[in-house]
Amino acid sequence: MAEFQITSQKLPNNIVAVSMKGFLDAYTYNELEQTINSYFNQSIYRFVVDLSQVEYISSAGAGVFIGAIGVAQENQGNIVLIRPQPNVQEVFDLLGLSQIFKIVDNMDTALKAFKE
Repeated sequence: MAEFQITSQKLPNNIVAVSMKGFLDAYTYNELEQTINSYFNQSIYRFVVDLSQVEYISSAGAGVFIGAIGVAQENQGNIVLIRPQPNVQEVFDLLGLSQIFKIVDNMDTALKAFKE
């Protein structure tokens, strides 16, 4: 099983870029949740999440996004997803999350989404 890795970096305009690699599941979702919550605690509610290297996402992993987007949007923020792999995209489609989250192909498009 691929080792889960997560990195985050603050960008201009109070946007955070989050990148993950590996499996986002019942064993690793906590790491993502803690990362997002640490920014919420700093009153940062705008996230760009690169899913291009996430090989698998479970309902627990998807649940982090479901909980986080509510908090983000309540605080005039949002979460934009970049290039989920087909099997991850399928989970988002099955859970109806593709209608809730903006899903884009690259960082430039993701950052432009916050200007709209």
